[in-house]
Parts: sequence; C-alpha cells; structure tokens
Amino acid sequence: MDRADFVHLVRLSEHASADDSARYRRSVAAFAALGYLWVLGCLGLSVGLIAWVLSSIGEVRFNFTRGWLLLFAAGLLWATLRALWVRFDEPEGIELHREDAPALFEALDRIRSKIKGPPVHHVYLDDEFNASIRQVPRFGLFGGAVNSLSIGLPLLMMLDRRRLLSVLAHEYGHLRGNHGKLSAWIYRTRLSWLKLDANLQRNEGVMALFSQAFFRWYFPRFAAKTFALARQDEYEADRISGRLLGSSVAAAALTEIAIKGNWYANEFWPWHWARAEHEPQPPGPFAALRKRVRTPPGDDFARQALREAMRRVSDLEDTHPVLRDRLEALGQKAAMPEWSMRPALELLADRKKWIEYFDSQWRRAHAADWKQHHAHRARIRERIAVLAARGERNTPDEMVEWADSERRLDPAAPVRLRYESALQIAPEHPGALRGLAQMLPASDREARLAVLERLHGSGAASRWWAARSAVASLEDPDAGPHDEEALKLWRGRLKEAEEAEERAWEEITGTPFFSQISRHDLNDYELGELRADLVRCLPASRAWLVRKNLREFPWRRAYIVFVELPGLDDEDRWNLCRQLEQTLTLPGAALVLWAGHSPKLEDIEREAFGAVWTRGA
Repeated sequence: MDRADFVHLVRLSEHASADDSARYRRSVAAFAALGYLWVLGCLGLSVGLIAWVLSSIGEVRFNFTRGWLLLFAAGLLWATLRALWVRFDEPEGIELHREDAPALFEALDRIRSKIKGPPVHHVYLDDEFNASIRQVPRFGLFGGAVNSLSIGLPLLMMLDRRRLLSVLAHEYGHLRGNHGKLSAWIYRTRLSWLKLDANLQRNEGVMALFSQAFFRWYFPRFAAKTFALARQDEYEADRISGRLLGSSVAAAALTEIAIKGNWYANEFWPWHWARAEHEPQPPGPFAALRKRVRTPPGDDFARQALREAMRRVSDLEDTHPVLRDRLEALGQKAAMPEWSMRPALELLADRKKWIEYFDSQWRRAHAADWKQHHAHRARIRERIAVLAARGERNTPDEMVEWADSERRLDPAAPVRLRYESALQIAPEHPGALRGLAQMLPASDREARLAVLERLHGSGAASRWWAARSAVASLEDPDAGPHDEEALKLWRGRLKEAEEAEERAWEEITGTPFFSQISRHDLNDYELGELRADLVRCLPASRAWLVRKNLREFPWRRAYIVFVELPGLDDEDRWNLCRQLEQTLTLPGAALVLWAGHSPKLEDIEREAFGAVWTRGA
C-alpha cells in the first residue's frame, strides 16, 4: 500500500469515528478479529488436514496426493506456530519495588482506585525523559495482559509532584475500563501484529510466503483503520488526567515537558558531550542534570521552544496529538508555565542511589564513545590552531571553517568577524553569509534579512534555508513589529523553494537505494562532525554513507545514510531514522535507512563502499 492509499484510509476512519463512534468501534473490533481468525484458521486447517491424512492411512492406500497434503499441512502448521511464538522484550531500566518508592506506589494506588482500572504489575525506572505504560499479552497473541509502567529519572528531576502525577494519570488512563478496554485490546493487538510481521519476515518457505501475502494486505489496513481510535485514546487519557489533577495542572505539565524536552535534547546533551574536550573520562550526566535543572531554561529559549511546539501540526507519523490540539481539548490556552521548583525526585526513597546507578551505567556503556569524542574535539582544536596561525592569510573557505569549528566547540563563540572577513574577500560566499545570519541577534531583524537576501540570491542551493530563516524571523514577535509585505514576499519564496526541495526529496526516496550513488564527498571535518553525531545516537552500532546524484538537481549535495540499529523493533527504528534526518550534521539532504529486510545488511555491506563509522572503533 502506498502512502496516498494509507492516508485515504486514515481519513475514512476519522470520518467514520466522527459520524458514529459506536459503529466505528464495532468495525475496528471486527477487523482486528479478522487477523486472529486468519491465524486460528491456518492452525485449524493444518491440524485438520494432518488428522484426516493420518486417520485415513489404515483405510486407503497412502498415495502421492495424501503425501503432498501432509507436507502442506505440516509446513503450514510449522510456519503458523513459529509466527505465533511472539516474544516481547522486557522494558528497559530497573524494576522498582514498593520499598524503593513508597510514595510513588501510594500515588499509583490512588490513581487506580479513582480510575477503577486494572493493576500495574511492574514499575520500571529508566534514563529517558519520558513516561509510558504498555500492555503485553501473557501468551504470545493470546491471554491476559501484563501492565508495565516506565518512568524516566530525568522526568522526575524536571517536574514537580503534581505535574508528574498528571503524566502518570494520563498513562494509567490507557488502562481504563468500559469502552477503554477496546482501546487497550487494540493496543495489544498492534504490538502483537508488529511482532508477528517481524517473525514472518524472518521465516522462509512456501508456507511463510502464504501467511506473508495475507498480512502484507492486512497490516497497513489495520494500522489505518485503528489510527483514529489510537488518537482518540490519547485525548481520553488527557481528559482523565485533567479530571484527576485539574486541567490547568495537566496543561502546565504538557507545556513544561515540551519546553524542557527541547532543552534536554538541544542544550543539556550537547553541553554534556562538550565536556569531552577537557575530560578524557566520561562523567555521569545525571548528577550534573540534577544540578542544572535547578535553574530553569532562559526566557528567550523557553518562548522559542513553546512557539516551535505550538507551530507543529498533527500528522500521520504519530498517533499522539501535537501540543496545540491537546491544550485545546483540555480547554486551556498556551502560556509559559510557572517552573517546577520542587522535583518529583522525592518520590524515590533513595534518590542518590538511583542517580549513582544510572550514572555508572552510562559511563560504562559510553566509555569508548567518550574516548572517540574526546579525540574528535582535540582534532578540531588542533585544526583551529592551524587556521589561527595563518590568520588573515586564510582563504574564505578556511575563514568559514575556522568560525564553524569554533562554534562547534562553543556555540556562543564570538566569531562574527571571521565570517565578515570571508565576505570582504568573497562577498557572496554562501557559508559566510549563512554563518553571519546565525550570528546576528534576533532583535536585529533588518540586518539579518539583508544578509538572508544576499544568501537567497547567491544560488539555488541556499534558497530554501534563507527563505525558511527569513520567515521564522518575520514571524517572531520578539524580533520586531509585524511586516506583512516582507512576510508575504518571503513566504512566496519559501513555497517555491519547498516545491524544489520536495522534487529533490522525491528523487532521493523514489529511486532504488543503490542507484545513482557514489562514494561520499565529505571532507575530514564534515566526516568528523557526522561521526560525532553518530556517537551520540546510542542505539546505532555502524553507519554507511553514500552520495545520491540527483538528475534534476546535479548541484545538490544529497546523501543516503544506512545505520545498523540492533535491539530496536521496526517502529522504533523508523522513528529514529526520521529523527536522524533532522539532526545529522550533513551538508545536504539525507535519507536515513536502517539495515533490515529492505535494504538487507548484506546488500548495504556490498554496495555502500564500506562503513564510515563503527561504535567503539
């Protein structure tokens, strides 16, 4: 099924849900049951055929037809049983017991009594800025469910008690009774079908192909049909959270998580990895995080992070609604929250013990990565020293490299003069214009727009970035008064540039993985930056990089990155690859794919010119 058909089916399910929710839910239940019916039908058919052939051996002569039927039935039974042997991984982290966090377990008991839901069988503490609950069937595709709640240590550090409890009430809301049982069953079924799909992909033979043919038709339709139900379930969980803790508390928690999640990803972790320049051995991040969260994010950062979160629109990549829609559903307006001052970390009986535990785990897991990153930053420092020794004798490219390198070590480095020196020699140098635009303060909108105008005119390769930056500046109310005429001009330019970007992206994604490719063209500095990004992508173990040569845009630098992601399921791999497409430091658009059944690892190793990075190497 292509994406257009999937989108069409999702829209149909949303309309059906809006028109008649009860009827829609019945149709979802029936379609979910169809998958189970297929599995049970295959089992029944294979067992029945085997029983019929074996029972007839003494009555009639065993012939070729009966032998073929017996082989067919045995193969179908084996393929079905292998597919049904669904194993779910235990949640990451370490399991908490009541004596580890008595206040937390008492709060969960109160939430359960108010919601009147099933018990939470296991509570895990992990190192993610997140909380989640999941139901896993006890016996593969069948049987009751085990409910496991995971809570991230960083979340406990950054939210106060009431806001954390509103998050936990949201998660527990997924287990509620009444019609919520259908949502929970559909959720378990989604997990089971994903695992079953992975099992079938690994199976070979005629019988496996027989089942794969059905599920290739069934899986995408099941995902599309249940999409509206999954999104409704998120809104219902928010309403439960608002009813238990108050809508204002739930809204404040959502807003604070959006802002601090941005800070955690884009400020804290780059700061922590930057310590590798001066510290050859990895320090524990969570002890440092506990100290840093005592000071809330800066006002400018927080306002920008909130604006970015509120600009996002819900799409089909995730069943979770965006912040704007969730606040509207709660009847709350977007506003800067009062920051949590007393962290929910106090819910743990021995806070120091758990911080030390996760710090020790992190240091042990990333010792080799830290050493590699330490060496990388030392090389950047050495390169800066060489360029600094040349001073004004540097070429414009070297001036830009000098400035970019200093900003890589310190994003706040005062390197504006480097870019301006490059522009004195080469007035239309794209790298210098881009760097200068980034160095100008947001409040100096007029100067920034003048630089972006020059960058836009420097060549087609820079138009999209220049237009996007100009629109963002003109839409920023803190950067100056509203200028409708300029905004209209730049929005038109951005639309044209985005259309060109979309055509380029279609060529990147629409052609076979290994066609129109060549060895990557990154220099040592660019390759070092990519490797530094991959070191911080913890699930990745190896990566390959090739250049994609675009026919319509031969001047564009475009790439395909193949990553090996052991230990993740396909949904998590897909989400991580989409995230990497936005965060990897590459001088052009990049499609990120994981080594799996398409493309296969052996094909990547044969066609992609060798790995450019291996963890710990």
